[in-house]
Amino acid sequence: MAELTHFNEQGRARMVDVTEKAVTHRRAAAAGTVRVSPETLQKIREGTLKKGDVLAVAQVAGIQAAKHTWELIPMCHPLPLTGIDIAFRLEEDPCRVEICAVVTCTGVTGVEMEALTAVSTAALTVYDMCKAVQKDMVIENIRLLEKSGGKSGDYIAEV
Repeated sequence: MAELTHFNEQGRARMVDVTEKAVTHRRAAAAGTVRVSPETLQKIREGTLKKGDVLAVAQVAGIQAAKHTWELIPMCHPLPLTGIDIAFRLEEDPCRVEICAVVTCTGVTGVEMEALTAVSTAALTVYDMCKAVQKDMVIENIRLLEKSGGKSGDYIAEV
């Protein structure tokens, strides 16, 4: 287990000083799913929900969330993100919306939290857009798929 770095000598939370870290290209991919009913999936696919285009709104929400992660997660650094891409896949069996976010930057700290925040917010937006027709949707399996760059090296999740 790596040493926890977010505590000062008094055992209180601190934001890690990244001043001396090398600037490298950073990339992280995260994913998650929203389980929906066949009827909800059909409405998403056809664009017939009253609130509008679910995936378009969720995509913008996820991008905005990645850009504002440092304002939401107390110990995250503000980062000059250079790219955010969010993709959706509608699956029939079981019925679900699969969400994948890829975030990149050139900086001194990683973008894992930004990718995870993008997926989480996109999933919450899908829920918000569809809750009038289905309340029992399930947001699940939000996880880091991979990350590259930085001192700790690359990570790829085991399948």
